[in-house]
Amino acid sequence: MRELAGIVALFTGFWLAAAEAGFRTPESLVRNVYAHYGDGARELSRGLPRDDATARQFFDPSLRKAWSAPRSEPYDFLVQSQSWKLGPLAIAIIRKEYDKTYVAAKFDNHGRPVALNFILVNGPEGWLITDVESPHDSLRMFLEQFRN
Repeated sequence: MRELAGIVALFTGFWLAAAEAGFRTPESLVRNVYAHYGDGARELSRGLPRDDATARQFFDPSLRKAWSAPRSEPYDFLVQSQSWKLGPLAIAIIRKEYDKTYVAAKFDNHGRPVALNFILVNGPEGWLITDVESPHDSLRMFLEQFRN
């Protein structure tokens, strides 16, 4: 009986470590970003939170501080608008280059097409965002431009 309890504890530890490790695929990371832009539960309908815990979960160390820093931006970069009503999300890996994976995300926001390229890295914490590119800007430049 003691051995069985030890095995259960071991597997529970592995499961908890995996759960804390972050996103296991590039697609799951992008899908989880947009889970915060729905019409469901109130806490999941306000856009991606700007707190430190969310920054650690979604962004690489070089982007975390910029994501959670105070700023006065005119719109939410991740949906390219001040408000959102998103259509279906299409996600595709477009290329892998050295340590980076480029993932295209396409959707409609209030009927207007939006296309963004997520640049992701995979490390000990799982998949993380190192930047997001729109046709005219990048998330890094956008956050820098509108910081307080």
